[in-house]
Amino acid sequence: SDRPRSDRPRTDRPSSDRSSAPRDRSARGGSDRPRSSSPRGEAPLEPRFIGGSRRTEARDPKLPDDVLPTDLDRGIRKELDSLPMAAAEDVARHLVMAGRVMDDDPQTALLHARAARRRAGRVAAVREAVGIAAYLCGEWTEALSELRAVRRMTGANEVVPMLADCERALGRPERALDLLAGVTGTISNELAIELLLVQAGARSDLGQDAAALALLRGPAEKAKGKGSHVARLRYAYADILLDSGDTAGAAAWFARALDADVDTVTDAAERVEDLLGVVYEDLDESEDEIDESIEGGSTTE
Repeated sequence: SDRPRSDRPRTDRPSSDRSSAPRDRSARGGSDRPRSSSPRGEAPLEPRFIGGSRRTEARDPKLPDDVLPTDLDRGIRKELDSLPMAAAEDVARHLVMAGRVMDDDPQTALLHARAARRRAGRVAAVREAVGIAAYLCGEWTEALSELRAVRRMTGANEVVPMLADCERALGRPERALDLLAGVTGTISNELAIELLLVQAGARSDLGQDAAALALLRGPAEKAKGKGSHVARLRYAYADILLDSGDTAGAAAWFARALDADVDTVTDAAERVEDLLGVVYEDLDESEDEIDESIEGGSTTE
């Protein structure tokens, strides 16, 4: 099934703006504790890799010679200390490769992440790499299973937006809302925005566009500056405005999203062009120009 539409743009990255699973995971510092058995509902864990399994190696994607274990973040390499040396090096190399191709080729990233999981299924960073890659590939059930494991291992709230998004993709927006309501403690502003985006998307899935707009209106109006989170917040608000029939309002907010989208994480430019029939290449001037177009009555109904 397609990724749920309302919480994040069609060309956007996963919920925490991860450019690769291993790098983002290491920034939080892993704190997983090995489990003695496979958690219920997850993919069964294979025995720990002791090195030299031809069957395992035959299933692995090829690793380029320039991919080295030392390329992996030191914090994640520390999590691999419990593994035999050969296994730890193989896992590190597969995680590095998964990170390299995660954005451009998530299918290949998933193959590498799975190869790491076959050797180190009780390491949270490995399970997160599989979960993120599966999420990007639209493998919702696998992503849900892996990210649930990460949350049990680490208690991290950062994976909750993706968990909830998977529930939405599987046609369970109510479960998504339950997950979001369970987040407690101090969270970053970026994570708060992520949770809000998925919550609004779930409300929209349930046909509650008015509630979704109410959730996003204040934060979208107060959001200042530029960057991916501001752009995606404005984009989500515009998307639901469009669904509710407010074409002029949607065009204006897509323009504001475009103005903030310095990293091009959304397709706001395409949405503006679709609505107004005009291409805007200068981000610094786009919002004023689009406002003039809207005032001139050039939006489509």
